[in-house]
Amino acid sequence: MSITRQHSHAATLARDQPAGSHIDRHRHDVHQIVYPSSGVAEVRTDAGHWIAPADRAIWIPAGHWHEHHFYGPTRFHCVAFPLDMARPGPSVIAAHPLLRELLIACSQPGTLPADEYDRLRQVLFDRIRRSPEQPLRLPAARDDRLRAACALVAADLAEPWTLDRLGTRVGAGERTLSRLFRTEFAMTYPQWRTQLRLHTAVQLLADGLPVSVIAHRCGWATTSAFIDVYRRTLGHTPGATRGQS
Repeated sequence: MSITRQHSHAATLARDQPAGSHIDRHRHDVHQIVYPSSGVAEVRTDAGHWIAPADRAIWIPAGHWHEHHFYGPTRFHCVAFPLDMARPGPSVIAAHPLLRELLIACSQPGTLPADEYDRLRQVLFDRIRRSPEQPLRLPAARDDRLRAACALVAADLAEPWTLDRLGTRVGAGERTLSRLFRTEFAMTYPQWRTQLRLHTAVQLLADGLPVSVIAHRCGWATTSAFIDVYRRTLGHTPGATRGQS
């Protein structure tokens, strides 16, 4: 995999990405927000993974090494911001209609006069700065035992792994694993597992799988249970997400 450092001219763009494609590990000298107006974009860093369907966007601070992965045919928009226009991150934010249109317009700066572009980008940043973080992050484990436990669960989400069984497999007691989930991820094991299931479901929705199949693959007991969790977390049903792609 190539590793590069990119500057502001490469951090602002709009282009189509085929399903299953990716952009190699790199970083920017400027802040960046990325947004898929169709499909799904995922940002991976050493600290974790962030995912965005077409009603979410991902903020990436300057200097963070990251790579992009795409699920389903994706229209990919990126906008760069100078260092004095900052917010904490990486993070996922909601792309409400105004934010969405500003992102699309500002990802194509050559279509606007420079002064108009600067004004639009300032408005875009004001909206970004006021947008709360969305729960679409999968943190990366540092402890080898926790990393191994997470890999076992991710390999087959339909398998009902308990902490006790996981601990036996990775050489850690149930209490130790429970503590590691809380200290490293600030989540309980069931909370992390739900995040992993949702993260995977967003990917599979972009790939066009039926909702019932996704529910089963991701480990929900019923399709209705999947739909309920998805709606409570993302604010709409899985079918609505597919309609946006």
